[in-house]
Amino acid sequence: MLTQFSRTELLLGQEAMQKLASCRVAVFGIGGVGGYTVEALVRSGVGAIDLIDDDKVCLTNINRQLYATRKTVGQYKVDVAAERIAEINPKATVRTYKTFYTPDTADQFDFSQYDYVVDAIDTVTGKINLVLQAQAAGTPIISSMGAGNKLDPTAFQVADIYETSVCPLAKVMRKELSRRGVKSLKVVYSKEKPLTPIDEADVKQLERNLSQNENMPKRAERRQIPGSTAFVPPVVGLIIAGEVIKDLTKAL
Repeated sequence: MLTQFSRTELLLGQEAMQKLASCRVAVFGIGGVGGYTVEALVRSGVGAIDLIDDDKVCLTNINRQLYATRKTVGQYKVDVAAERIAEINPKATVRTYKTFYTPDTADQFDFSQYDYVVDAIDTVTGKINLVLQAQAAGTPIISSMGAGNKLDPTAFQVADIYETSVCPLAKVMRKELSRRGVKSLKVVYSKEKPLTPIDEADVKQLERNLSQNENMPKRAERRQIPGSTAFVPPVVGLIIAGEVIKDLTKAL
């Protein structure tokens, strides 16, 4: 009998599809990268997904984020995502958390219940804690490194964190994870050097404008806002989804 997953089943097989339908994946951060990861996981047949993100859609998300349209501006991203998932696969189980993940909010999550964890958040302390929590629970995790200020979607690759180079975020993560005794971490990263904003004065004005937007998280005021495009973050998100699907089904 034909189903919405029939074409995927032709490649992965019935047993793999049954396995995916029984899996629960947690995606932390559903912006430019994580939104496309969620999309691909749902369309691949993953049966249960937890969405963790406290942001609302804002106007400047529209250039790159799957859930961002003029219609959804002002809505919570997890709510928009849950509605879209229901339209793709009504049988999927979705749990949403309007939570900014930090070490202080980590106790809201039982990592042992997940079959896989996706780290698509953008704060170092949060990323490190995600890795520690997932590995302590014996749960596979994959992390997105820096996708902002980059223009070459073909430069991204999958590697262990200790095999990375050039990427500034990966450099910080290598140092901090090594200090904590973490032996390995699968990541998606690029060796493309981050670009410098064209006009610093224009960037500062944009940051001031963004910080005044009622939907812009207050934490954005404390760091430089990177440039981004419609074609880089989605590629990272899709690569991550592919790795998750392969890892969940490779033992079959």
